[in-house]
Amino acid sequence: YVNNALHKDKVLCKYTKLPRAGKKEAEIIKIIERNAIAIVGTYQEGKNFGFVVPDEAKNGTDIYIPKKYKAGAVKGHKVLVKIVKWEKDKSPEGRIISILGHINDPGVDILSICHQYNLPLEFSKEVLTEAANVNDAVLDRDKKGRRDLCDTLMVTIDGEDAKDLDDAVSLEIFDGYYRLGVHIADVTHYVREKTEIDNEAFMRGTSIYLVDRVIPMLPHKLSNGICSLNAGVERLALSCVMDIDKNGMVINHEVFESVILINERMSYTDVKQILEEQDENLIAEYESLVPMFKDMEKLAQILRDKRKRRGAIDFDFDETKVILDTDGHPVEIKAYDRNVATKLIEEFMLVCNETIAEEYYWKDIPFVYRIHENPDAQKIADTLDVINSFGYTLKGEQQIHPKQIQKLIDDIKDTAEESIIAQLILRSLKQAKYSEDCQGHFGLSARYYCHFTSPIRRYPDLQIHRIIKASIKGKQNKNLAERVVQVAKQSSMMERRAEEAERETIKLKKAEFMEDKVGQVFEGVINGVTSWGLYVLLPNTVEGLVNINQIDWDYYIFDPINFKYTGESSGVVYQLGDKVKVKLAKVNKMARTVDFWLMGKIGI
Repeated sequence: YVNNALHKDKVLCKYTKLPRAGKKEAEIIKIIERNAIAIVGTYQEGKNFGFVVPDEAKNGTDIYIPKKYKAGAVKGHKVLVKIVKWEKDKSPEGRIISILGHINDPGVDILSICHQYNLPLEFSKEVLTEAANVNDAVLDRDKKGRRDLCDTLMVTIDGEDAKDLDDAVSLEIFDGYYRLGVHIADVTHYVREKTEIDNEAFMRGTSIYLVDRVIPMLPHKLSNGICSLNAGVERLALSCVMDIDKNGMVINHEVFESVILINERMSYTDVKQILEEQDENLIAEYESLVPMFKDMEKLAQILRDKRKRRGAIDFDFDETKVILDTDGHPVEIKAYDRNVATKLIEEFMLVCNETIAEEYYWKDIPFVYRIHENPDAQKIADTLDVINSFGYTLKGEQQIHPKQIQKLIDDIKDTAEESIIAQLILRSLKQAKYSEDCQGHFGLSARYYCHFTSPIRRYPDLQIHRIIKASIKGKQNKNLAERVVQVAKQSSMMERRAEEAERETIKLKKAEFMEDKVGQVFEGVINGVTSWGLYVLLPNTVEGLVNINQIDWDYYIFDPINFKYTGESSGVVYQLGDKVKVKLAKVNKMARTVDFWLMGKIGI
């Protein structure tokens, strides 16, 4: 019933079976608009013709390439294909419009994913010309009307390899309260509305961080230059200075345009070693900053405790970091280090974003909010069934509060099933997005929330800066209400695209990392149970499938309600959270999949 439609075609369909019990079945009766984006795939040669195997499995069919349309491609080339002809019950006919390189050439694998998701790889000549005309240093005329904070002690704290530094922090102690300054690069001073740079930034929506490259929202001249808060040079900023009491309450705040001078560009690792490991060399090197770091650690804990009291959810997942060699091959896969320094900056950015959102909600000015809607009742109910099978309970069948979820996460801390249950909860929640309506943030248990702190890499933040600066100067854009709707919609869509592309590049490199390990034995945890088999997660965050047909020493019965398999003869149960031993059976880098053979449960 697909009737020659391909992935991302716009179609008209009709039901063939009436919807019931949440299930719908339909037939495509008309293709309204073909997907205009070229399809990425691998060229293969036949005797009298060629064909392309699409990278995107959802395309579901190879594309026939007549010899005259092969454009010099040879077997193994990664290509872009434009479909030129469709006939019923036949593979679509295509024309190769570009050769990206050979499948084994360095970087071609990631480049293919970039094209698969239609990511913007270059800036137009017009954008680059505009960027070239931007000054490399802050001019005296730029400082007019701004508060001079160049004598205020402040630092940036980022990853070692970060180049677009858009947030700096300062902290002063007064009688009974902390004065926290969050100073954000004033990108809007250099990116004027409706310029070529601004239009391009709006279309991109976000910077994209792939395993081997960054696709920036703004040209490098801005993102790594005049807009980046580099140490030792004057920079323009939008500062949010908050007075916070010992309970973590913001008792007063002010937002204003400023000129700042960063004293040090600190890394997460160095701050962690100063605060956690008491590194004597680093303490001596940054002697003038250490007291501020210690005060920052105390304030961050106060803010974290406050968020926890109100019920914010803290998922402490291991995010994947892929280390590549100079040819782009993965040499190590590990979890990101989430430490005292990363958590410190996280808390400061959160309280700043909440403070800004609440102020502009009550000012009743059109704004771009970051929202996270309440979870779907049915999804929560399904998740509760699984959680109950582990012996845990979660009250509130229909309306659930994030505080209840956080209590459960605390209860399962350091248990074998911790990551499994946390992942199940996460999957039951809705995705956060941007909106012109202030609907609150469920995960943070926040009534007001926005993104203010990263205008170099997120367009909503850039738009918010414009709104704030106009408000400070007593101006009002009459088309603002319409604009924030456009920004929220476009930014949400581009964020999804970026997340999917980033996820696919990590899956690709994980598969490549495992290619030379076929036959090796690993220990892992079952983190998925489906009708077709078990998914096993290794400590290095690589996930693979054990096909149920591979388990031939017993007949295993699938229990879809409790997510487990039970051996008919042995009675042995395989379920979520079980530790197992597996052998790496097969890796398909093209499909980005890893297959395991099950060798048994650990401890049996």
